[in-house]
Amino acid sequence: FFSVSAAQSQTTLEAKLGALQCHFTWDLDSSKSKLFCLRDTLKDIGTEEGNSWLGHIYNLQGYIHYKLSSTEDARCFFSRATEAFRWSRNTVSDEGPWLVVNYGNLAWLHHYLGEEEKSQKYLSKVDTLLKKYPSPSQDELHPEIYAEKAWTLMNFGKDKKQLAADYFKKAISMQPDMVEWRTSRVIALVNDCKQQDILEKMKIAKEHDPENLYLAALYLEECAKKGRKIEDEARDLAERVLRNPVSSYSGMTPLLRLFREYVSIDEAIELAKEALEKHPDERHLQRCAAICYKWKIYSDKDNVPEQSMIDRAISLHNKVIHLYPDSSYKMEIALANIYTKSNRSQGEAEQIYKKLLKSDLEPADRQMVYNSYAKYLHFTRNEIHKSIEYHMMAAEIPLQSRSRENSIRTLERIRERNKNRMCGEIERFLANLTD
Repeated sequence: FFSVSAAQSQTTLEAKLGALQCHFTWDLDSSKSKLFCLRDTLKDIGTEEGNSWLGHIYNLQGYIHYKLSSTEDARCFFSRATEAFRWSRNTVSDEGPWLVVNYGNLAWLHHYLGEEEKSQKYLSKVDTLLKKYPSPSQDELHPEIYAEKAWTLMNFGKDKKQLAADYFKKAISMQPDMVEWRTSRVIALVNDCKQQDILEKMKIAKEHDPENLYLAALYLEECAKKGRKIEDEARDLAERVLRNPVSSYSGMTPLLRLFREYVSIDEAIELAKEALEKHPDERHLQRCAAICYKWKIYSDKDNVPEQSMIDRAISLHNKVIHLYPDSSYKMEIALANIYTKSNRSQGEAEQIYKKLLKSDLEPADRQMVYNSYAKYLHFTRNEIHKSIEYHMMAAEIPLQSRSRENSIRTLERIRERNKNRMCGEIERFLANLTD
């Protein structure tokens, strides 16, 4: 009788956990490399006072650490999230609907740790909050839950951003006074080709949230795409970004991209250097600077870059790879390609690729490595047939990506020219290729 009762109790508990709205039930499963990248991105956002997303950041960090098997770190971040929500909402009460997701995460974590009494305690807390703070709209989630779900989805790739925008829209319709929700919804919609009026939406969001320099940089970028001269505004914005605390959400990343595309790469480098001089130990800024030097080296294909420029790029990339040991394979590919431009270190590129090819990478990451190595073999080593083999290896991994598309297009071009002795093999390979 006891074992039957215990089994029923366990089934009931799992059913209640499955009905929660939290990171554990939002289908956020992602590759390990994606989780490592997200963990580093969230760490670089910073925890300065006034960050309205701090509770959400800690909640997502907790979930990522759980997925990466660091349960003690997960517990720590979920506890930080609880405190951050209490602080950021600036209310007399310790409780509020913004804690529903956080308590749901804690219920799941304690369940996985076998701490069923604690799990049940947090389930009861969620139940109490939902009764005390019902959604203003029948048959809808509470706006605080929609907002956190939207913010979380925004961080899990471009294909989730439209859904995130939809959830933000629902949250805003019920609680229109939350400025950061409006800003984030607009940011989620940027680069969506269906959004014909995105510039106007960004302008309105910017007026409501004038201190958000990340949004300001994206707005200028959108203006520049429409043909507006933005050089002076970009330089003014750069001064404001430099005065603010360092964060991956400070606006530096989109601002540097804006300088590269619409001002000058040299000014982008100067901006990154100035930021690094102010904050020499900030790894996010070192990464920004490394990327700027990479842009410079590849911006002029007709001229060989100065060796001093190459040496600086190599130094920065090596530093960044050391600072991001679990999420730097793209930087390693970039470093290998920079080495091919150097007069001193031609053999280093081959060593990096050999290491990457032996690494235990996710399928999408392997595609990128195979595709990059194929190009290196073709253009640097002039090993055409071996290059074709690696393009085939990238293409045969059945996962849609830019690397795979590039390798397939390359193989198709070689086949169409019909000048390579492997054309027949390429023809058969492409005919048998499946998605």
